[in-house]
Amino acid sequence: MKNYELALIINPDLASRFNPYKEHLESVLSELDFKNIYCENIGIRELAYPINEFSKGHYLIYQLEGNPSKIADLEGKLKYDNAVLRHLMINVEELNSSDSFLTQDTRDSKKLAEERAHEAKLKNETSINADPDNSQTQSKDNSNSTQLKETEENDNDEATENNNAKDESWALKYLIILIIRTLKF
Repeated sequence: MKNYELALIINPDLASRFNPYKEHLESVLSELDFKNIYCENIGIRELAYPINEFSKGHYLIYQLEGNPSKIADLEGKLKYDNAVLRHLMINVEELNSSDSFLTQDTRDSKKLAEERAHEAKLKNETSINADPDNSQTQSKDNSNSTQLKETEENDNDEATENNNAKDESWALKYLIILIIRTLKF
């Protein structure tokens, strides 16, 4: 038995039917005598380039243990599975049950977006409470809320662009790491 890492990019439209598809995939793995050690569901991320007219993909990484003679059968099933946009299976020395760079980056970008939203909310509350004259407060509140909305939209646009760039760079780095690992074996 050898250790393998299977990286999958699946159709993002399967998000609502993800759990049944995951069960189907795990049943295919067990039919081929692969033992699922760890499954990492990274989630939907931007792709570096469109694949089959999809600009996003649902990433999964499996840590498997199995018979090398069954690799061709598994890759054949993955190749003809319409839900799988791309797959990469590599032989690894040790199985890793910790989160990958992609999962960590996804968590970091979500935290950053939440922090920015919280900061914008605090700025809004501070600007409303700072004006002691109530007659001017109402007219300023409307202009302040408009400015804050514009600022939040700009921040969200910038955060989305930064997250897309990070998504692409981390996905590319991860695939390069996988390819380098493959070349070493």
